[in-house]
Amino acid sequence: PPILSGLVGSEMCIRDSILTSNILNAATDKIVVAGGCFWCVEADFESLDGVKEAISGYTGGTIENPSYKEVVRGGTGHYEAVEIEYDPAIISLDSILYIFLRSVDVTDDGGQFCDRGESYRTAIFIDNKLQNEKAQVALNEAQKELNRKIVTPIVKLEKFYIAEDYHQDYYKGENIILTRYGPRKQSSAYKLYRKSCRRDDTVTVSYTHLTLPTKAYVYISVVAVALKKRGGVGG
Repeated sequence: PPILSGLVGSEMCIRDSILTSNILNAATDKIVVAGGCFWCVEADFESLDGVKEAISGYTGGTIENPSYKEVVRGGTGHYEAVEIEYDPAIISLDSILYIFLRSVDVTDDGGQFCDRGESYRTAIFIDNKLQNEKAQVALNEAQKELNRKIVTPIVKLEKFYIAEDYHQDYYKGENIILTRYGPRKQSSAYKLYRKSCRRDDTVTVSYTHLTLPTKAYVYISVVAVALKKRGGVGG
């Protein structure tokens, strides 16, 4: 009968929708890291194959639903952090941690580059045993390669608060804002900020097969290519 056929068709659509949703969810993992200015971390990781999205937010502190002003003022304990959503079939957690630890100054416990204060510290936030084990291995490997004391801690993830809409994808925003250089498109203002902060000029990457004093946005891709060549990106 027509009514029964309609119900069967609806049930099939619902079943297919649930199946598709489960497949998509199964192909997405998350890790939260703090690397100073979350605009910069977001921009760096959204450029990588396999990273679906990077979301700016706050974590590690003591107050609920903090605002940007509260966090950067200090006293909340929160970090500016980024939740990285990725497809583990394309890029592994090992690779993400490898790249992260070479995209920030892991020897600085007072902030990152020109941004100073507790909210700009580095950290890896974990929410399960596997993430903890992989973070420990990544830190140990980086310690050996850099031959310097690493101060980036591994912290248990309690709650990640998504930052204000204004901060999401800031690096590619089209709005006109007022800067010290006059009115600028948001994406242009971001580049000026990043350059004046000397984030890219300060970072030096040293590891076993390459030694590159270079720019962060360059070595992010260089490290990814190197990992692909040695079979370390996927899986």
